[in-house]
Amino acid sequence: MSRISGQRLSQRDITPQVIFLALLIVVLRDIACADGVVTEEEMQRWQTILKRFVSREIKQLTQLISLGMKQHQISVYSPEFLMLTHPLSHSEKLLLISLSYEMSTADGEMDSREKNYLEIVGKQLGIKSQHLAVLEAGFTHQVNVEPDALNEVYFLLDPACFQSADPVFIQAANGILAILPGRLEQETTEQHTTESYWKLKKYQEYRKQLANYCYQISQLIQDCKNHGILPHTLIGNIAEVSQKIKSQRFRLAVVGEFSKGKSTLLNALLGEEIQPVRAIPCSGTVTVIKYGTERRVTCWYKDGRIEEIPFDQYKLKATISKDAALEHRSDELAQSDIEEIIFENPELVLCKNGVEIVDSPGLNEHPDRTSITYKLLQDTDAVIFLTDAMRLLTEKEKELIQDMRYKLNNSNLDEPAENLFILVNFMDMLDNEEDLHDVRTRLENFVINENLLINTGKNRIHYISAKLALKAIQNKYEDEYLKKFQFFTQSLENFLVLERGKVKIRHSIKELNSLITKILNWLVQSQNVLDGNIQLSKAAKFEIFEKIGAVSGRELKMRILINSQKKQAAYDVYNSWQVWYNKLPKKILEKSISWSSQHSKVFEQKERIKEYTNRFLEELKAELNTWQQSSLDIIIKQYIGILDNEILQEINTLNTEFELIDKSLNTNFSDFIDRDIMQVDTTLFFGTLGRWSVNFLGGMLLVSTGLIFLVPLFVSSINKFTNWVDGQQDTRIKQKIIESGLAKFAESQDKITEQINQYISSIFESKIKSFSAVIAQAIALYENLLEQQEKAHNETLEQREAQKMRIYQKRQELEQVQNELEVILSKCTYDSKN
Repeated sequence: MSRISGQRLSQRDITPQVIFLALLIVVLRDIACADGVVTEEEMQRWQTILKRFVSREIKQLTQLISLGMKQHQISVYSPEFLMLTHPLSHSEKLLLISLSYEMSTADGEMDSREKNYLEIVGKQLGIKSQHLAVLEAGFTHQVNVEPDALNEVYFLLDPACFQSADPVFIQAANGILAILPGRLEQETTEQHTTESYWKLKKYQEYRKQLANYCYQISQLIQDCKNHGILPHTLIGNIAEVSQKIKSQRFRLAVVGEFSKGKSTLLNALLGEEIQPVRAIPCSGTVTVIKYGTERRVTCWYKDGRIEEIPFDQYKLKATISKDAALEHRSDELAQSDIEEIIFENPELVLCKNGVEIVDSPGLNEHPDRTSITYKLLQDTDAVIFLTDAMRLLTEKEKELIQDMRYKLNNSNLDEPAENLFILVNFMDMLDNEEDLHDVRTRLENFVINENLLINTGKNRIHYISAKLALKAIQNKYEDEYLKKFQFFTQSLENFLVLERGKVKIRHSIKELNSLITKILNWLVQSQNVLDGNIQLSKAAKFEIFEKIGAVSGRELKMRILINSQKKQAAYDVYNSWQVWYNKLPKKILEKSISWSSQHSKVFEQKERIKEYTNRFLEELKAELNTWQQSSLDIIIKQYIGILDNEILQEINTLNTEFELIDKSLNTNFSDFIDRDIMQVDTTLFFGTLGRWSVNFLGGMLLVSTGLIFLVPLFVSSINKFTNWVDGQQDTRIKQKIIESGLAKFAESQDKITEQINQYISSIFESKIKSFSAVIAQAIALYENLLEQQEKAHNETLEQREAQKMRIYQKRQELEQVQNELEVILSKCTYDSKN
């Protein structure tokens, strides 16, 4: 990109929007030239499409890229083009060629040469020919399309599928979807389960209605913007709300120790044997099971790679080897380079109704696996903890439940965990009433005595046999185990819809109503301009121009300040890291004195060395967490505090200046500036690094440093130690582990400091982004006022009356939407009560 643009670009400059624009420039240019003639209509369409993606911040860079693409003669056949497509998701690639189809019909028809070119581009991007046929049908107004392909295109262009949540992508995707033929709902073969999940289906209907209203409002804003009635920033506002609604899913995590029947439970929930089942540790990585238009499996690797694999390889990828499980080689998980596996299926009834299921590794198979599972709890609507009726509530399980309750409640120990379900599995193994009674009593006493770990009054405890429930589902018969299992799924559905879903619907409606109110108020202001109630003198116009210039200057000033604070914070963090790192060997060596093992120093040396190796890792993680809490967090918070004070002063000054303009014009434009977007939650970043230091660094040590190689090394040379005094031998082993471990840790320092710097940059960049958004709003509002004033001055009476009629119609449409939102809210409330 630096070579193409002729500029020295940093990684921060190459945003998804910039990469997409670079590719878009190539395909639009080539499609315009495909038939040998570039018409006026094609030139206008070219500018219109590019304008959607070119923001003020990247306008100059876009011009340089466009010029560079032409100078270097880059086409879809060029290696540079293929290289730039690599980071794009499949949805982004489909959107790219969709816009190419829009370009090809700019002059009213699609030439055969343009069609051939589009097929070539599709092949280069890896787009299915069936999907190209759907796009062609949409832009050439055909009706007959393949239903499966049409549904797949709808799914891929759903804004929730895009890796980037940038409003420009969402708006562009919505525009393409509006052109496609009407979607045909597929009937799935719900052959494996008798569950209908009608409440979840009802919730999805409400969510789809809200998404449709978002699209309706988006189109209204776009139309008003094109006529100079509304500012362009409102497009981003509705796109953000739309993205939240469309991406709403219920996330369900299944956790527990290994061999408790987690995989069998998942198969029963799904009505199909998808998850591998063994009596020994099995799950090798996090697996996310979700709805998709076709059955496919995608591996997401820790280094950022994404790979689609054949379905028959799924179980192999998702499990640790049987030999490793039998030999307790739990380190095999840490050596895996897979972050998570995404399993998509169009026929899973529960997932089709908006539920994503996360299958976590067993909580007691490896210390890092526990950390992975805890990380999942941060973004989960409900958690199912599975235990075994034959080995109910081991001490380890009690600790795990307590920990989960603590994390699910955001460290609040005074409240029950409302979203925690406890399932007792293998109830079919209990053959008398006394055992059944004892199991129930033991569990319920634990729940009550431990200060209401979960809400016992809302069906949060269930006694099941996942194996027999799955068997009944598959063989289509009903017994007591299926009934108990269905009672559990109904309880789960009630919780998701009535306690989680209702809140989400209400919040979405509140956000929509707030935005509609803002638009209505703006339309009133526009009406006042047309009626002559707002008159700008030359002095007033000049003052607004001056304010806009001053605001732009403030943005530059704040960018310089934020970058300066970021560099100083990074410098202080680096110095703190060096001080901590230099003291680390002595600290761990001192702590190693207390390391002990129950394994024999003579006959169980291998196990003893492994235990000390794990102790070294735990000590290192503890030291990392201590450094983060006592140094890193404090440094960042200190600089963020200084920055927030500066930003607050700038915002207050901005408010004062624009309030003075409002007072002189008798307007309230300053009320439209959304100052809440400055409230960036930096605690999300601080919490993230805490988990990162435990998971990423701990896992990296096992993967990258090869500490486990110490085990065979010591075993092979252990004879050298046999004549030593036991204490000397033990001390020497510990020293060797610490020396080798720290040496390997030192090799990873560049990677660690890079991650820390990215972490720091992300916090300060969020501040720049938020402040720039406030500035952009302020500028857009007053630019729009100047534009309206100019138009009202130059338009004829008839034109102004037409504008007034348009405003009236838009207000009527918005008020109608508000009424319909109230209907949805009342229906949602009624359904909750019934």
